[in-house]
Amino acid sequence: MKKFSQLILIFLVTLGCTGKIKSDTNTLEVRGSIEGLRKGTLYLQKIQDSSLVNLDSLVLKGSSNFKLRAKINSPEIFYLYLNKKDGDTLNDRIRFFAEKGIIEINTLLKTYESSAQISGSENHLLLEEYLTFTRRFDQENLKLVKIYFNELRNNNTSKKLDSIQKKMDNLLLRRYLFTINFASNNSDKEIAPYLMVTEVNDTSIKLLDSVMVKLSPEVKLSKYGKDLQVLIERRKKEESYPGN
Repeated sequence: MKKFSQLILIFLVTLGCTGKIKSDTNTLEVRGSIEGLRKGTLYLQKIQDSSLVNLDSLVLKGSSNFKLRAKINSPEIFYLYLNKKDGDTLNDRIRFFAEKGIIEINTLLKTYESSAQISGSENHLLLEEYLTFTRRFDQENLKLVKIYFNELRNNNTSKKLDSIQKKMDNLLLRRYLFTINFASNNSDKEIAPYLMVTEVNDTSIKLLDSVMVKLSPEVKLSKYGKDLQVLIERRKKEESYPGN
């Protein structure tokens, strides 16, 4: 009888632990290493009410390994900020698309931001894919800007300047269409509404709606899904009252 009671007790403790794990499913754990780091403070951050807020922090002394945790309701952009205490604020913040579960970030101290290898987030993989393509647009635009100002410096005709400006406008249009198409093709992921509210929020309501209607029910209820809905409603109000 005593043995049976002990088994019941073990079962109840196990059940209680299982319930605790299930109720803790909104946890994000960021772990990894910063090769070359011996001393510094690491912060897990996100933007809240237009300001960066610290969610967790860790003082590193003699070890390059870290582990940080935070609550997360839906996939969202987070930052891993390293205060190296060297007076240099450049290359000290890694942006990543956080998701529930474990995300691993490994990088180097000297090239903290650019060397970051991030795994564990499907949305982040898609973000990296998107950025790979948009860098090409940025490079092409930079070339056109240089040509434009060279022509302007040499007092060339407005006809030439207009031609370059048209190429720049066309490039911007291509970038917008690429972004909208990328979002449409990934409408089951939170990156879709994220791109719409951060990259092409001034596009037509019709195009914003075209992505909104494709979002999966879960994505519509996510942070960026709600942000996209708010954006569409605000834009509709502005167009209804153009004088305001």
